[in-house]
Amino acid sequence: MSQKTMSLVGWVLSGLYILFTLGASVFPKLAGLDVADQTMVGLGWADSPVLLIGVIELICVLLYAFPPTAVLGAVLSMAVLGGAMVTQIRAGTPMLSNQLFSVYLGLFLWGGLWLRSPRLRALFPVARGL
Repeated sequence: MSQKTMSLVGWVLSGLYILFTLGASVFPKLAGLDVADQTMVGLGWADSPVLLIGVIELICVLLYAFPPTAVLGAVLSMAVLGGAMVTQIRAGTPMLSNQLFSVYLGLFLWGGLWLRSPRLRALFPVARGL
């Protein structure tokens, strides 16, 4: 696969992660939608700082989207996803659809970044044939 194709596929994966995170997680929290509060209460987080969590997620996504800070954004985003996963486990939600959803998002996040970043591919040469 050419560098250009890898970069394009990487940006598509990264874009899907960014759009999903902004639309499904950040926007409801920042807009003060009831669904954000209801979801947190349902997961055992009554009176949670929903707005603060939304701001943290937004910062992480923006760092991830900006190439010079993409790795920092990915690491910080994984911290947020790890917290989300622990919350799902603690709440006893279904494993494949809820508890592991953070892993699925993390695969898009890191897969996209790995494909669009030659420096990251050099650091982690997962597949030499690509």
